[in-house]
Amino acid sequence: MSAREEAIEFWKRAVEALALAQVGVKIAPDGAANRSYFAAFHAASAMFVLEGKIFTRHSALESAIHKELVHTGRWDKELGTMYGNLHNLRNIGDYGDLRHVTQEEAATAVSSAFRILETVHKTYPDIFPLQISSD
Repeated sequence: MSAREEAIEFWKRAVEALALAQVGVKIAPDGAANRSYFAAFHAASAMFVLEGKIFTRHSALESAIHKELVHTGRWDKELGTMYGNLHNLRNIGDYGDLRHVTQEEAATAVSSAFRILETVHKTYPDIFPLQISSD
């Protein structure tokens, strides 16, 4: 599989995860936070694959986002913060025991994931079509 084909597969997963997150905000906020994080994770992975970089650990991808995107000015600092917040909410939703993601937090997570997908789309619009709205 070529890097472009792999990137497109990551992108499809990102778009699907965002769609599921949007649906889950009111009925399953923990799940919506999980899907929001994975939408952003897959979108960033898609972009990095096109640039010849593959990350197998979540922490390595998050580090690369800050080092190679935020610190170089390709992404604004707010996007880096959003990615980190998505990772934290995903951990609460998946492993938080008595703490759960609220509907408000889930809605914010969906909005943050959309912004990340939108940014990746704008970087490579011909490869990553944005087929989903921010609603």
